[in-house]
Amino acid sequence: MKLVFAGRVIEWRGPAPYYFVPVPDEESADIREVAVMATYGWGVIPVRARIGDITFETSLFPKDGRYLLPLKNAVRKPHGLAAGDDVTVDMTVRLQL
Repeated sequence: MKLVFAGRVIEWRGPAPYYFVPVPDEESADIREVAVMATYGWGVIPVRARIGDITFETSLFPKDGRYLLPLKNAVRKPHGLAAGDDVTVDMTVRLQL
């Protein structure tokens, strides 16, 4: 399943700051339809994503009926991304067949 969406980077404070892009409602609903075939446990969904010229693999976290795409420093820093920045994400859900 391939998705393209725009979102705003958010910061989630913990022992260290974490950055995410919330997946919009419509795309989250599409992901929920294939979640059973994609998750490897705990509701996380493996994905391959691209922001700008950087492609990376990670797992979406379920949160309040939607999903959060984690942004590693290796993705954020080259693009100078911080909380509040808008990004376009090209993402493929990796199904566990």
